Amino acid sequence: MDYSLRRWTALTRFADNSDWPIDNNWAKNQMHPIALGRKNWLFAGWLRAGHRAAAIMSLIQSARLNGHDPYAYLCDVMTRLPTTKQKDIASLLPHHWQPNEAVTSV
Repeated sequence: MDYSLRRWTALTRFADNSDWPIDNNWAKNQMHPIALGRKNWLFAGWLRAGHRAAAIMSLIQSARLNGHDPYAYLCDVMTRLPTTKQKDIASLLPHHWQPNEAVTSV
């Protein structure tokens, strides 16, 4: 009872809108792989290596959230990156990315 009373506001919001999930398991499951590896990432070698690892992991998760296969996305972006003009770099971000025909068959 005490637990419910301390969270009464959240409980009544859920009761008012049944479209909202009662738990946050989906969000927790998305963060779980990152939480498991964080102790290992403390020993990335140096600060810049940790920043690079965080950037790559962000790209991979962003690709997933935008419905892309992360492997196909990264392969295509790494292939296109050397010949992409600086003004067109934003088109390679996961929320703008359009795969080549060759990539869809990977």
